[in-house]
Amino acid sequence: MSNTQIDSAKAEAFAESLIDVLNKGALSLMISIGHRTGLYDTMSTLPWCTSREIARHSNLNERYVREWLGAMVTGGIIDYNPESSKYSLPAEHAAFLTRESAPDNIAVFAQYIPLLGTVEDKILDCFKNGGGVPYSEYSRFHEVMAEDSGQTVVAALIEHILPLVPGLKEDLEKGIDVLDVGCGSGRALNLMAKIYPKSRFFGYDLSEEAIAAGRSDASGDSLTNVKFEAKDLTEFDLDGQRFDLITAFDAIHDQARPDNVLAGVARVLRPDGVFLMQDIAGSSHLHKNLDHPIAPLLYTISCLHCMTVSLAQDGAGLGAMWGEEKAHEMLNDAGFDRVEVKKLSHDFQNNFYINTKS
Repeated sequence: MSNTQIDSAKAEAFAESLIDVLNKGALSLMISIGHRTGLYDTMSTLPWCTSREIARHSNLNERYVREWLGAMVTGGIIDYNPESSKYSLPAEHAAFLTRESAPDNIAVFAQYIPLLGTVEDKILDCFKNGGGVPYSEYSRFHEVMAEDSGQTVVAALIEHILPLVPGLKEDLEKGIDVLDVGCGSGRALNLMAKIYPKSRFFGYDLSEEAIAAGRSDASGDSLTNVKFEAKDLTEFDLDGQRFDLITAFDAIHDQARPDNVLAGVARVLRPDGVFLMQDIAGSSHLHKNLDHPIAPLLYTISCLHCMTVSLAQDGAGLGAMWGEEKAHEMLNDAGFDRVEVKKLSHDFQNNFYINTKS
Protein backbone atom coordinates (compact mmCIF):
# COMPACT_ATOMS: atom_id res chain seq x y z
CA MET A 1 0.00 0.00 0.00
CA SER A 2 2.85 2.41 0.77
CA ASN A 3 3.90 2.41 -2.90
CA THR A 4 0.34 2.90 -4.15
CA GLN A 5 -0.65 6.38 -5.29
CA ILE A 6 -4.01 7.18 -3.70
CA ASP A 7 -6.50 9.56 -5.30
CA SER A 8 -7.51 11.48 -2.17
CA ALA A 9 -10.74 12.79 -3.70
CA LYS A 10 -11.78 9.25 -4.68
CA ALA A 11 -10.85 7.94 -1.24
CA GLU A 12 -12.85 10.67 0.52
CA ALA A 13 -15.87 10.07 -1.70
CA PHE A 14 -15.72 6.34 -0.96
CA ALA A 15 -15.46 6.97 2.78
CA GLU A 16 -18.55 9.19 2.59
CA SER A 17 -20.40 6.49 0.65
CA LEU A 18 -19.56 3.97 3.38
CA ILE A 19 -21.00 6.29 6.03
CA ASP A 20 -24.13 6.49 3.91
CA VAL A 21 -24.25 2.69 3.76
CA LEU A 22 -24.01 2.48 7.57
CA ASN A 23 -26.78 5.01 8.03
CA LYS A 24 -29.07 3.29 5.53
CA GLY A 25 -28.31 -0.13 6.97
CA ALA A 26 -29.32 1.18 10.38
CA LEU A 27 -32.48 2.70 8.90
CA SER A 28 -33.37 -0.67 7.37
CA LEU A 29 -33.49 -2.15 10.87
CA MET A 30 -35.64 0.69 12.14
CA ILE A 31 -37.94 0.53 9.10
CA SER A 32 -38.48 -3.15 9.85
CA ILE A 33 -39.41 -2.24 13.43
CA GLY A 34 -41.76 0.48 12.19
CA HIS A 35 -43.51 -2.07 10.02
CA ARG A 36 -43.71 -4.86 12.58
CA THR A 37 -45.00 -2.58 15.35
CA GLY A 38 -47.55 -0.99 13.02
CA LEU A 39 -46.14 2.48 13.74
CA TYR A 40 -46.32 3.53 10.09
CA ASP A 41 -49.90 2.33 9.81
CA THR A 42 -50.84 4.26 12.94
CA MET A 43 -49.01 7.46 12.02
CA SER A 44 -50.54 7.49 8.54
CA THR A 45 -53.94 8.03 10.18
CA LEU A 46 -52.83 10.72 12.66
CA PRO A 47 -52.27 14.47 12.42
CA TRP A 48 -49.09 16.01 13.87
CA CYS A 49 -48.59 14.25 17.23
CA THR A 50 -46.14 14.08 20.13
CA SER A 51 -44.22 10.88 20.81
CA ARG A 52 -46.47 10.28 23.79
CA GLU A 53 -49.59 10.53 21.62
CA ILE A 54 -48.10 8.24 18.97
CA ALA A 55 -47.15 5.68 21.61
CA ARG A 56 -50.62 5.82 23.12
CA HIS A 57 -52.36 5.31 19.76
CA SER A 58 -49.95 2.44 18.98
CA ASN A 59 -50.14 0.88 22.46
CA LEU A 60 -46.32 0.97 22.67
CA ASN A 61 -43.71 2.17 25.14
CA GLU A 62 -43.14 5.92 24.68
CA ARG A 63 -39.41 5.89 25.39
CA TYR A 64 -38.76 3.36 22.63
CA VAL A 65 -41.11 5.14 20.24
CA ARG A 66 -39.26 8.42 20.88
CA GLU A 67 -35.87 6.89 20.11
CA TRP A 68 -37.25 5.25 16.97
CA LEU A 69 -38.63 8.61 15.90
CA GLY A 70 -35.12 10.05 16.28
CA ALA A 71 -33.86 7.63 13.63
CA MET A 72 -36.86 8.32 11.42
CA VAL A 73 -36.48 12.11 11.58
CA THR A 74 -32.71 12.19 11.03
CA GLY A 75 -33.15 9.63 8.25
CA GLY A 76 -35.60 11.89 6.42
CA ILE A 77 -38.56 9.53 6.74
CA ILE A 78 -40.69 11.37 9.30
CA ASP A 79 -41.11 15.15 9.66
CA TYR A 80 -40.53 16.93 12.99
CA ASN A 81 -41.58 20.33 14.34
CA PRO A 82 -39.13 21.29 17.14
CA GLU A 83 -41.38 24.10 18.42
CA SER A 84 -44.31 21.79 19.16
CA SER A 85 -42.25 18.58 19.57
CA LYS A 86 -44.66 16.90 17.17
CA TYR A 87 -44.09 14.40 14.38
CA SER A 88 -45.81 13.60 11.10
CA LEU A 89 -45.50 10.87 8.46
CA PRO A 90 -45.88 12.56 5.05
CA ALA A 91 -48.51 10.99 2.81
CA GLU A 92 -45.88 10.65 0.08
CA HIS A 93 -43.80 8.46 2.41
CA ALA A 94 -46.77 6.54 3.81
CA ALA A 95 -47.49 5.45 0.22
CA PHE A 96 -44.44 3.16 0.45
CA LEU A 97 -44.46 2.22 4.15
CA THR A 98 -47.94 1.13 5.20
CA ARG A 99 -49.87 -2.09 4.83
CA GLU A 100 -52.57 -0.11 3.06
CA SER A 101 -50.03 0.84 0.38
CA ALA A 102 -49.39 -2.80 -0.69
CA PRO A 103 -48.09 -3.88 -3.18
CA ASP A 104 -45.82 -0.80 -2.90
CA ASN A 105 -44.95 -1.32 0.77
CA ILE A 106 -41.14 -1.38 0.78
CA ALA A 107 -41.10 -1.76 4.59
CA VAL A 108 -42.00 -5.42 4.06
CA PHE A 109 -38.64 -6.01 2.36
CA ALA A 110 -36.72 -4.20 5.10
CA GLN A 111 -37.52 -7.18 7.36
CA TYR A 112 -34.99 -9.29 5.44
CA ILE A 113 -32.08 -7.27 6.85
CA PRO A 114 -32.51 -8.11 10.57
CA LEU A 115 -33.73 -11.60 9.68
CA LEU A 116 -30.60 -12.44 7.69
CA GLY A 117 -28.43 -10.86 10.38
CA THR A 118 -29.48 -13.62 12.78
CA VAL A 119 -27.50 -16.22 10.79
CA GLU A 120 -24.34 -14.13 10.29
CA ASP A 121 -22.20 -16.26 12.63
CA LYS A 122 -23.30 -19.46 10.90
CA ILE A 123 -22.61 -17.96 7.47
CA LEU A 124 -19.12 -16.95 8.65
CA ASP A 125 -18.49 -20.57 9.56
CA CYS A 126 -19.55 -21.56 6.03
CA PHE A 127 -17.07 -19.07 4.57
CA LYS A 128 -14.33 -20.90 6.45
CA ASN A 129 -15.51 -24.50 6.22
CA GLY A 130 -18.03 -24.65 3.37
CA GLY A 131 -21.44 -26.26 3.71
CA GLY A 132 -24.61 -24.29 4.28
CA VAL A 133 -27.20 -23.05 6.76
CA PRO A 134 -30.47 -25.08 6.74
CA TYR A 135 -34.00 -23.68 6.60
CA SER A 136 -34.52 -24.55 10.25
CA GLU A 137 -32.15 -21.76 11.34
CA TYR A 138 -34.39 -19.01 9.90
CA SER A 139 -37.03 -18.42 12.53
CA ARG A 140 -39.19 -15.89 10.64
CA PHE A 141 -38.26 -16.55 7.03
CA HIS A 142 -41.52 -18.20 5.95
CA GLU A 143 -43.53 -15.49 7.69
CA VAL A 144 -41.62 -12.71 5.91
CA MET A 145 -41.56 -14.58 2.60
CA ALA A 146 -45.33 -15.04 2.78
CA GLU A 147 -45.79 -11.31 3.30
CA ASP A 148 -43.34 -10.59 0.47
CA SER A 149 -45.08 -12.94 -1.96
CA GLY A 150 -48.41 -11.55 -0.81
CA GLN A 151 -47.35 -8.27 -2.39
CA THR A 152 -45.34 -9.42 -5.40
CA VAL A 153 -47.23 -12.56 -6.44
CA VAL A 154 -50.59 -12.98 -4.73
CA ALA A 155 -51.75 -9.40 -5.23
CA ALA A 156 -50.97 -9.59 -8.96
CA LEU A 157 -51.83 -13.25 -9.55
CA ILE A 158 -55.36 -13.15 -10.91
CA GLU A 159 -55.33 -9.87 -12.82
CA HIS A 160 -51.75 -9.80 -14.10
CA ILE A 161 -49.80 -13.08 -13.79
CA LEU A 162 -52.29 -15.74 -14.91
CA PRO A 163 -53.30 -13.73 -18.01
CA LEU A 164 -49.67 -14.00 -19.20
CA VAL A 165 -50.68 -17.50 -20.37
CA PRO A 166 -53.38 -17.22 -23.07
CA GLY A 167 -56.55 -19.10 -22.15
CA LEU A 168 -55.30 -20.15 -18.71
CA LYS A 169 -58.00 -18.42 -16.68
CA GLU A 170 -60.68 -20.01 -18.85
CA ASP A 171 -59.12 -23.47 -18.33
CA LEU A 172 -59.02 -22.90 -14.57
CA GLU A 173 -62.69 -21.98 -14.60
CA LYS A 174 -63.54 -25.24 -16.42
CA GLY A 175 -61.40 -27.34 -14.07
CA ILE A 176 -57.79 -28.55 -14.34
CA ASP A 177 -55.13 -30.13 -12.11
CA VAL A 178 -52.63 -27.64 -10.69
CA LEU A 179 -49.38 -28.20 -8.75
CA ASP A 180 -47.44 -25.44 -6.97
CA VAL A 181 -43.80 -26.45 -6.45
CA GLY A 182 -42.26 -24.96 -3.32
CA CYS A 183 -45.64 -23.54 -2.35
CA GLY A 184 -44.46 -22.04 0.95
CA SER A 185 -47.43 -20.94 3.05
CA GLY A 186 -49.75 -21.52 0.12
CA ARG A 187 -51.22 -18.05 -0.30
CA ALA A 188 -51.16 -18.18 -4.10
CA LEU A 189 -52.59 -21.69 -4.18
CA ASN A 190 -55.38 -20.94 -1.71
CA LEU A 191 -56.34 -17.84 -3.65
CA MET A 192 -56.63 -19.82 -6.88
CA ALA A 193 -58.53 -22.59 -5.11
CA LYS A 194 -61.03 -20.05 -3.82
CA ILE A 195 -61.57 -18.34 -7.18
CA TYR A 196 -61.57 -21.51 -9.32
CA PRO A 197 -63.59 -24.10 -7.36
CA LYS A 198 -63.78 -26.55 -10.29
CA SER A 199 -59.99 -26.95 -10.45
CA ARG A 200 -57.93 -29.18 -8.17
CA PHE A 201 -54.85 -27.75 -6.46
CA PHE A 202 -51.83 -29.42 -4.86
CA GLY A 203 -49.06 -27.68 -2.93
CA TYR A 204 -45.73 -29.29 -2.03
CA ASP A 205 -42.99 -27.75 0.08
CA LEU A 206 -40.08 -29.02 2.14
CA SER A 207 -41.11 -26.99 5.20
CA GLU A 208 -43.59 -28.58 7.62
CA GLU A 209 -44.16 -25.13 9.15
CA ALA A 210 -45.13 -23.57 5.83
CA ILE A 211 -47.37 -26.49 4.89
CA ALA A 212 -49.15 -26.25 8.24
CA ALA A 213 -49.85 -22.56 7.58
CA GLY A 214 -51.25 -23.37 4.13
CA ARG A 215 -53.53 -26.06 5.51
CA SER A 216 -54.75 -23.78 8.28
CA ASP A 217 -55.66 -21.00 5.85
CA ALA A 218 -57.40 -23.47 3.52
CA SER A 219 -59.39 -24.88 6.44
CA GLY A 220 -60.33 -21.39 7.58
CA ASP A 221 -61.74 -20.66 4.13
CA SER A 222 -63.46 -24.08 3.96
CA LEU A 223 -61.59 -24.98 0.77
CA THR A 224 -62.04 -28.61 -0.29
CA ASN A 225 -60.22 -28.48 -3.65
CA VAL A 226 -56.69 -27.88 -2.33
CA LYS A 227 -54.24 -30.29 -0.71
CA PHE A 228 -50.92 -29.48 0.96
CA GLU A 229 -48.13 -31.93 1.67
CA ALA A 230 -44.62 -31.59 3.07
CA LYS A 231 -42.52 -33.24 0.41
CA ASP A 232 -38.92 -33.23 -0.80
CA LEU A 233 -39.18 -32.84 -4.57
CA THR A 234 -35.52 -33.61 -5.26
CA GLU A 235 -36.47 -36.94 -6.86
CA PHE A 236 -40.01 -35.81 -7.78
CA ASP A 237 -41.70 -39.12 -7.00
CA LEU A 238 -45.42 -38.27 -7.25
CA ASP A 239 -46.94 -41.76 -7.71
CA GLY A 240 -48.11 -41.22 -11.28
CA GLN A 241 -49.80 -37.87 -10.74
CA ARG A 242 -50.06 -35.61 -13.78
CA PHE A 243 -50.89 -31.91 -14.00
CA ASP A 244 -52.20 -29.40 -16.54
CA LEU A 245 -50.54 -26.43 -14.86
CA ILE A 246 -47.45 -26.39 -12.66
CA THR A 247 -46.31 -23.19 -10.97
CA ALA A 248 -43.15 -22.29 -9.10
CA PHE A 249 -43.04 -18.86 -7.50
CA ASP A 250 -39.50 -17.82 -6.52
CA ALA A 251 -38.69 -21.42 -5.62
CA ILE A 252 -36.48 -23.16 -8.18
CA HIS A 253 -33.16 -21.48 -7.40
CA ASP A 254 -33.41 -22.53 -3.72
CA GLN A 255 -33.64 -26.24 -4.54
CA ALA A 256 -30.86 -28.68 -3.70
CA ARG A 257 -31.12 -30.22 -7.16
CA PRO A 258 -32.93 -27.70 -9.39
CA ASP A 259 -32.07 -29.81 -12.44
CA ASN A 260 -33.92 -32.78 -10.94
CA VAL A 261 -36.88 -30.60 -9.97
CA LEU A 262 -37.19 -29.09 -13.45
CA ALA A 263 -36.88 -32.52 -15.07
CA GLY A 264 -39.55 -33.78 -12.68
CA VAL A 265 -41.84 -30.90 -13.58
CA ALA A 266 -41.43 -31.73 -17.27
CA ARG A 267 -42.11 -35.41 -16.55
CA VAL A 268 -45.40 -34.92 -14.66
CA LEU A 269 -46.72 -32.13 -16.88
CA ARG A 270 -49.37 -33.31 -19.32
CA PRO A 271 -48.43 -33.01 -23.02
CA ASP A 272 -50.43 -29.80 -23.55
CA GLY A 273 -49.67 -28.42 -20.07
CA VAL A 274 -47.87 -25.24 -19.00
CA PHE A 275 -45.12 -24.67 -16.46
CA LEU A 276 -45.35 -21.10 -15.15
CA MET A 277 -42.16 -20.16 -13.30
CA GLN A 278 -41.57 -16.83 -11.57
CA ASP A 279 -38.00 -16.10 -10.55
CA ILE A 280 -35.64 -13.20 -9.95
CA ALA A 281 -34.99 -10.96 -12.95
CA GLY A 282 -31.28 -10.63 -13.53
CA SER A 283 -28.40 -11.92 -15.57
CA SER A 284 -26.16 -14.92 -14.94
CA HIS A 285 -23.24 -12.57 -15.65
CA LEU A 286 -22.18 -10.19 -12.87
CA HIS A 287 -21.18 -7.34 -15.18
CA LYS A 288 -24.68 -7.28 -16.66
CA ASN A 289 -26.20 -6.67 -13.21
CA LEU A 290 -24.27 -3.47 -12.47
CA ASP A 291 -27.30 -1.33 -13.26
CA HIS A 292 -29.85 -3.58 -11.54
CA PRO A 293 -31.72 -1.35 -9.04
CA ILE A 294 -31.50 -3.82 -6.13
CA ALA A 295 -28.56 -6.04 -7.13
CA PRO A 296 -26.66 -5.63 -3.82
CA LEU A 297 -29.78 -6.62 -1.87
CA LEU A 298 -30.42 -9.66 -4.07
CA TYR A 299 -26.84 -10.91 -3.89
CA THR A 300 -26.97 -10.45 -0.10
CA ILE A 301 -30.22 -12.39 0.27
CA SER A 302 -28.74 -15.03 -2.00
CA CYS A 303 -25.53 -15.40 0.03
CA LEU A 304 -27.29 -15.42 3.40
CA HIS A 305 -30.27 -17.56 2.38
CA CYS A 306 -30.98 -18.83 -1.14
CA MET A 307 -27.54 -20.22 -1.92
CA THR A 308 -26.73 -21.48 1.55
CA VAL A 309 -29.98 -23.41 2.16
CA SER A 310 -29.29 -25.32 -1.03
CA LEU A 311 -25.68 -26.00 -0.05
CA ALA A 312 -26.89 -27.18 3.37
CA GLN A 313 -28.53 -30.07 1.48
CA ASP A 314 -25.33 -30.73 -0.51
CA GLY A 315 -27.11 -29.00 -3.36
CA ALA A 316 -26.15 -26.92 -6.37
CA GLY A 317 -26.27 -23.59 -4.53
CA LEU A 318 -27.48 -21.66 -7.59
CA GLY A 319 -28.43 -18.59 -5.58
CA ALA A 320 -31.07 -15.99 -6.34
CA MET A 321 -28.98 -14.43 -9.10
CA TRP A 322 -28.65 -17.60 -11.19
CA GLY A 323 -29.96 -15.40 -13.97
CA GLU A 324 -32.03 -15.59 -17.11
CA GLU A 325 -29.30 -17.22 -19.19
CA LYS A 326 -28.84 -20.13 -16.76
CA ALA A 327 -32.60 -20.47 -16.36
CA HIS A 328 -33.02 -20.85 -20.13
CA GLU A 329 -30.25 -23.44 -20.25
CA MET A 330 -31.70 -25.52 -17.42
CA LEU A 331 -35.27 -25.32 -18.71
CA ASN A 332 -34.11 -26.49 -22.15
CA ASP A 333 -32.10 -29.34 -20.58
CA ALA A 334 -35.21 -30.39 -18.61
CA GLY A 335 -37.20 -30.79 -21.83
CA PHE A 336 -38.89 -27.43 -22.28
CA ASP A 337 -38.07 -26.48 -25.85
CA ARG A 338 -40.43 -23.51 -25.85
CA VAL A 339 -39.49 -20.92 -23.21
CA GLU A 340 -40.97 -17.43 -23.28
CA VAL A 341 -39.97 -14.76 -20.75
CA LYS A 342 -42.52 -12.11 -19.86
CA LYS A 343 -42.40 -9.15 -17.48
CA LEU A 344 -45.00 -7.03 -15.72
CA SER A 345 -44.71 -3.27 -16.02
CA HIS A 346 -45.03 -2.73 -12.26
CA ASP A 347 -42.56 -5.50 -11.27
CA PHE A 348 -38.85 -4.95 -11.99
CA GLN A 349 -37.82 -7.72 -9.60
CA ASN A 350 -39.22 -10.77 -11.40
CA ASN A 351 -39.26 -12.66 -14.67
CA PHE A 352 -42.17 -14.91 -15.62
CA TYR A 353 -41.17 -17.95 -17.68
CA ILE A 354 -43.91 -19.59 -19.76
CA ASN A 355 -42.62 -23.10 -20.49
CA THR A 356 -44.13 -25.75 -22.74
CA LYS A 357 -43.04 -28.92 -24.54
CA SER A 358 -43.52 -29.63 -28.25
